[in-house]
Amino acid sequence: MSKKVAVFWPGDYRSKPNEWALPQAGETTRQLVAALTKLGRTPYVVDGFLTRPDQAISKLGPIDDPMVGVFVHWTYAPHTVDGVVGKDNPLLLASNFSGTWPGLVALLNTGASLESVGRAASRAWTDAPDWTLDVRFMERLDEWCSTGRIAYDESELREPGTVSPSAVAIADGVLAEIKRKRVLALMLGDTSMGMINGYFGPRLLYPIGFSEHKVDQAWLIDRSRSIAEKRVDEAFAFVEDRGVRFHWGEPEAEDFTPEATRSQLRVYLTVLDLIDEFKADCLGWQYQLGLLNLLPPSDFCEGLLNSHARPEGNGHVIITSTEADQGNLVPMELMKRVLEAKGLPGAVMFHDVRWGAEHDGRWLWVLLNSGSCGAYAFNEDLDNLDGVHSYRQPSGYFPVPGGTFAGVSRPGPITWARAWIDRTGGLVLDLGRGESVELPKDVRESWWRGTTRQWPFMAADLSCSPGTIMAHYMSNHVAVAYGDIFDEMVVLGRSLGMRVRVLSS
Repeated sequence: MSKKVAVFWPGDYRSKPNEWALPQAGETTRQLVAALTKLGRTPYVVDGFLTRPDQAISKLGPIDDPMVGVFVHWTYAPHTVDGVVGKDNPLLLASNFSGTWPGLVALLNTGASLESVGRAASRAWTDAPDWTLDVRFMERLDEWCSTGRIAYDESELREPGTVSPSAVAIADGVLAEIKRKRVLALMLGDTSMGMINGYFGPRLLYPIGFSEHKVDQAWLIDRSRSIAEKRVDEAFAFVEDRGVRFHWGEPEAEDFTPEATRSQLRVYLTVLDLIDEFKADCLGWQYQLGLLNLLPPSDFCEGLLNSHARPEGNGHVIITSTEADQGNLVPMELMKRVLEAKGLPGAVMFHDVRWGAEHDGRWLWVLLNSGSCGAYAFNEDLDNLDGVHSYRQPSGYFPVPGGTFAGVSRPGPITWARAWIDRTGGLVLDLGRGESVELPKDVRESWWRGTTRQWPFMAADLSCSPGTIMAHYMSNHVAVAYGDIFDEMVVLGRSLGMRVRVLSS
């Protein structure tokens, strides 16, 4: 492999997050350059953040040397993928392992996006203050420098075992219902923030019993104008009466007011009307960027849709996948149907795999996402919204004030899932069992404030090592349900034609 190594900075499209990330990018690059130099390489840095696909094409496209992308905050996958796809020079995605800035989240999304288009890449990460002293990291970096790839332990990647007859019977019932009436997903916009791996489209959805109908998000602006004030009043009274705690007017959220929440409820009602008009079963909601300066964020709306207790509801959730991510939407809808077929609440949570650490000798992931986590995770009560907190979405990302749908996830056994596209163009369903863990309050607050305090929180044992997730997991997102529906999901995945992969220690 060439001694010269190009180091580049994938970026956010938005300028402010790139400004915030500049110190981390500089320090991480210094560490990476020192590590490469120690291994006898000659690194050079591509100038500036890549903030648009054209910059990735123009700056990375001509490079034939081995390349390392530095992931220290959220970055859009095309800001890497579009510049390296169709090339075969060695590519490494490297991240500092920090929860404060979602660099490892971006690494997971970009890695999955590269996989979906058949572009090989390796991954490396460390939380060491001095990267050159992290023996495991340096071994992996040396392996990449020597061979152009890193081989990871695959012992926790398994084929599913035998499933119970009762699980087969339940899954067969769900399959029969899908065969009778295929699942229709209403998609508000297309993929969000460059999540190439999150869009399946009709060619992949049709064979597994799903269809999509896209509606431009601009419809939300037009149609929300015709929502009657009486409906907004009743929705507002509902969420207050059912126990949501609104953090209006708090420090750094002075512009978050009851009127901002009313605006969010107006959009929520607009989406309900669209779902009813098109008789959709579930929803994918882009929400980012396109309407950023025109409407409040959709987080509170998405949390309500994923809750049993909601304005103008029927006692059931409407599975909603934030960021229009079909890789979560598909397993979430399947999980909901399995849960309900077993007589359980159909609540499924949508989370980012944000960061992780050890607690009492056990590795736990911090799962949190700004959007689609319903109230059942916080209260185990189908009739109220107790435990839900609505904080202002951080203004640096969301200029129009609006609230989140946050809370502390209760402990208990979980099943988790993710669908993704492999390099052959086929669909894979990742599955695992795990546990949502209750942390001491001081530990929970420390971890939460080290990530994004305004978002819903779960500390989860995913029953496999952190290295397996970092090296092999094909998304930054994960779908989580309380209870054990693992066997039923194995049967569903196989029967629908997906390859099923189990991640388990």
